[in-house]
Amino acid sequence: MIATNGIKSWFRDALHIFNLELHNVLHDGGVMIIFVAAGFLYPILYNYVYSKGMLEEIPIAVVDRADCADSRRYLREVDATREVQLSYRCMDMEEAKKLFSDRKVNGIIYIPADFGERLARLETATLSIYCDMSSFLYFKNLMMATNFVMLEEVNNIKIERFEMSGLTAQEAEQAVRPIPYEDNNPYNRAFSYSIFLLSAILMLIIQQVMFYGMCLSVGTMREENRSFASLPDTMEGHGVGRVVLGRGLAYWLIFMIIGIYVTCIVPAVFGFPQRGSFGDILLLVSIFVSVCVFFAMTWSTFIVRRESVFILLLFMSPVCVFLTGFSWPTSAFPAFWKYFSYLLPSTFGCQAFINLNTAGADLATVRPLIRALTIQGMVYFALASAAVYVENFVLRNKDRFTAEMERIKAELDSRRTEFRKKRLKKREV
Repeated sequence: MIATNGIKSWFRDALHIFNLELHNVLHDGGVMIIFVAAGFLYPILYNYVYSKGMLEEIPIAVVDRADCADSRRYLREVDATREVQLSYRCMDMEEAKKLFSDRKVNGIIYIPADFGERLARLETATLSIYCDMSSFLYFKNLMMATNFVMLEEVNNIKIERFEMSGLTAQEAEQAVRPIPYEDNNPYNRAFSYSIFLLSAILMLIIQQVMFYGMCLSVGTMREENRSFASLPDTMEGHGVGRVVLGRGLAYWLIFMIIGIYVTCIVPAVFGFPQRGSFGDILLLVSIFVSVCVFFAMTWSTFIVRRESVFILLLFMSPVCVFLTGFSWPTSAFPAFWKYFSYLLPSTFGCQAFINLNTAGADLATVRPLIRALTIQGMVYFALASAAVYVENFVLRNKDRFTAEMERIKAELDSRRTEFRKKRLKKREV
């Protein structure tokens, strides 16, 4: 009977904290602006900006000082790609730079005068490209077009040289390409920037919005001399688990709505690949949101001012993006950043979402990532509970701590005064 009453009291207290936290969140204008604007509008805005996801036929200028058969063939094949268009042929670099400064072209290809002669002498020939770095898409297009054509030209030159050495055309082809292959990119055939980036960004939005919203709420409480860890006097029993779970449930419900919107509705609106089943995505989102709740609750304990979160916004967001591993393999991370990435739920959540929703994997494939998220959740739940316990202990014993600090301060002042008196007496002697 006593145990039953204790369990009922525990759940009643957790429900009371849930209602109180939900009321505070819904009546905090700053937190709601972050949740609504960042959680609902930011994914739409970000996807709209990169809705096309790719550029085609960007204008470039060419300075062909060699004007030989090899250089003309190279430029003809570059012009045939969908990434760039040879809009201007210039006599020198000054003319090309003028076009670049006037924003008439987004890149320059320069072929030196000895290009054909070096190839004829079986030497390494070089050419230069100058990219417009005002946009990553300009840089990507020019680099892809020139590099893919260059690789194909290198193979053709090898075949020609093998034929000159006495091999037949078939033998030369087999020597250069011993294993025929076909380049196939099943998940992003058009090399769309939006599919490449936004699959990782969508899950990261959930983590970041929750983190900044909860930190803003905690900072507001501390500025008003309140604390998320304080327990109302009407509560009975002991334990901080009801505080962590009660507060966490309020954020969990809000962000499950945001999570389903971000991972299911937004990709459908913009036509992103959705190869994962809804059940698998829902399970991943529920686990990821739970981990993010405890993650944000743990680190928000260090926030003392409402404005502090906006400084973290500028510092942490780019770091979190690149630590997801979407643009650089995690196996190539330095040891420090590799272990640091384990602190962030987005590291495993983004990879799991990309595998499920973009690559069409199943839960068995992403099981190691889900297991890592589960371990993260248990660790952050323990840390959040410890943070609540410590802060609650400090609050309940605040008067005693203050009195003890004043006593120590008074004792130090007394000793400092005695020490000064002794030094004066020595000087008088």
